[in-house]
Amino acid sequence: MTQTQGSLARQITDYAHRADPYPIYAELRKTPVVHDEEGPYIVSTYWEIHGLLHDPRLSSEARDLDPEAAPELVEEDDPGLPPSFLRLDPPEHDRLRRLAMAPFGPPHTPRRLHAMRGELTRIVGELIDGFEGRDRIDLVDHFSYPFPVTVICRLLGVPREDEPRFHAWAETLALSLDPDPDADAAERRRITRQARTELAMYLSELMAERRRAPRDDMLSALVNGQGPEGRMSRVELLSTAALLLVAGHETTVNLITNGMLTLLRNPDVLARLRKDPHLVVPLVEELLRFDPPVQMLPQRTPLSEIDIAGVTIPKGAPVWLLLASGNRDPQRFLDPDRFDPQRRDNQHLGFGSGIHSCFGAPLARLEAQIALTELARRLDHPRLLEDPPTYRRNAVLRGPRHLPIALEGLRPNASPNGSSNGSSNASPDASPDGSPNGSPNGSR
Repeated sequence: MTQTQGSLARQITDYAHRADPYPIYAELRKTPVVHDEEGPYIVSTYWEIHGLLHDPRLSSEARDLDPEAAPELVEEDDPGLPPSFLRLDPPEHDRLRRLAMAPFGPPHTPRRLHAMRGELTRIVGELIDGFEGRDRIDLVDHFSYPFPVTVICRLLGVPREDEPRFHAWAETLALSLDPDPDADAAERRRITRQARTELAMYLSELMAERRRAPRDDMLSALVNGQGPEGRMSRVELLSTAALLLVAGHETTVNLITNGMLTLLRNPDVLARLRKDPHLVVPLVEELLRFDPPVQMLPQRTPLSEIDIAGVTIPKGAPVWLLLASGNRDPQRFLDPDRFDPQRRDNQHLGFGSGIHSCFGAPLARLEAQIALTELARRLDHPRLLEDPPTYRRNAVLRGPRHLPIALEGLRPNASPNGSSNGSSNASPDASPDGSPNGSPNGSR
């Protein structure tokens, strides 16, 4: 492996390339598996990534990493808030995932998310109404962040007014996923552990309240649920609730913001969406391929040697799966650098694949579909004020930190309750793969 390829691997985390990492990905795909002698094995092509996501020899557990190969990625034991099930392998992963999914599915609440459609549309309408009288907005601060935060708070049963408390914890935990080689590993572990401890204490108080007085929310269902597999332990409840709270809004913020940025860069598509709201379903799928909110999965390791694309990855070595690069692989997608909402056979990696496919994918799809439909319908002549915008530091959860937009006004809401014919028709019950949006199919 040449030094050039090794240096390219390091550039993935370089903030200078955050606005457009795709040229680096294109270089990396020339060699499907790149190994920097002092770093991870980086897999950048679609079929190799897809195969590894379905390979039971690839572990998600930090304890399986060789501490000498990746000292900065090896987590210390945290009895207060242990790793969530997305960082576990079967059978524990499968058991906890089934328990977490129970409140979403039959026989109790098979259409929980579908029933939220009207409320989601109302929240979006109220946020857009708040733009009245403005000639410019920051889409992140005024819309993309408050929308999914409000939704996940209501779904879980977390008080919306507590957002200032958990916002910093969520950002710290999200940043801990970023494999920044220049960060102080010891200091990062200290800050992350403190955030996890404070979040665990906060969630413990909420769960104690839900035991005493259950409500119609997911925390109550998780705390008081009792199925054939029993119930989660206290620490399992804490780690699952923390995962749902943090992952339930962090990635959706990026999906909506990346989506609107792409639409403003493609005004012809924005105009088509305004005229035909049904376009939003394949459009969101193409956004998940073209500019996904989760760029890579950097914490995987083989349980035994894996031979892939002519390279042997040794047991315990760190492996990065570049989902966003696989989504632009010309061996899988025709003309992959073109944004095409009507692309056929769009089996992207935007939500991962395999047993760790995104748990919240149906909710994220629904939120993005409603948000982008209503933004397209109601914003009058929106245009970018900065391109490229300022991006977040995080290389894993990639998205603009701010997205300043100018507009000439607002088109009115269609009905007093904030719903509209366009938005209500824009998101059919089935996702493009035919699975009901009301039945979550994964965890990242």
